[in-house]
Amino acid sequence: MGLIDFILNLAGLLLWLNWRAQPKDASRLAPPATLVGTLRRADKPKLRGWQFPAILTTLLIGRALIYWQIGPAVNWTGTLELGVISVSFRSDYLWRMLLYSGLSFGVTFAVFLFWLILLSLLQPRTADALPFHSFIRANLGSLDSWPRGVKLLLPFLITAVAWWMLSWVLSYFGIVPKPVSAAHRFEQACVIGLGSYLGWKYLIATLLGLYLLNSYIYFGRHPFWSYVTAVAQQLLRPLRVLPLRYSRLDFAPLVAMVLVLLLAQAIERGVNLSSGWRLPGLRDLYVKLPL
Repeated sequence: MGLIDFILNLAGLLLWLNWRAQPKDASRLAPPATLVGTLRRADKPKLRGWQFPAILTTLLIGRALIYWQIGPAVNWTGTLELGVISVSFRSDYLWRMLLYSGLSFGVTFAVFLFWLILLSLLQPRTADALPFHSFIRANLGSLDSWPRGVKLLLPFLITAVAWWMLSWVLSYFGIVPKPVSAAHRFEQACVIGLGSYLGWKYLIATLLGLYLLNSYIYFGRHPFWSYVTAVAQQLLRPLRVLPLRYSRLDFAPLVAMVLVLLLAQAIERGVNLSSGWRLPGLRDLYVKLPL
């Protein structure tokens, strides 16, 4: 069920991207540059702009109904992973499955948005990067041109505000414990907001893995690989002062992947020190609230 939920979230995200991209379809809006470019398709588009959000809404409601029917029979509980905490939704209540379906897609969309923000922060200054950055700019809009410091804070601010508002609903219906005070609710929002950056580890590890693969296997001069190389080199810049190259072998991408995953694990779950002390992670801080 978890895998099905993940696939349906990706399907919903693709519907959203198609809806966002439709008004900007270059084949219909851009002036023709060649004689072939003056030709237009005889058939009409199969889906209009309003149909994409309608299908997305139907998908979210439809899968909630399926979860409600099948979930209790297979003893399945919907779980919302928020980095710092996990929120569970019983599948024998229809309204909880409707809430879970919407929030599950919302988390997927938020992770995708935060990935775009990271790529916007790492924007390469190369010609090959322009087609890929156009996709980022098309989905971020004017946010792409905001100051780097503001964009860096956005995942924290968006997640903290979203949790602060959502916690009122979840605590009212008993899905999560009710905060003991307004300050407690604010502290929870801040800790969960900090956990929003943990989702970057998957994108960073993927980019570094592709860069490492492209370093030893020639895939041609496709702009995609040039973009991956340019972004990965920015990520590896802090490690360039270390002697991680031996002959033709560059261990920097592998070292960086391990460091990112270990650091994310330590920030999330904490570290047990040899002296018996424990360096708390975000999960520990959340449990020990209010401070």
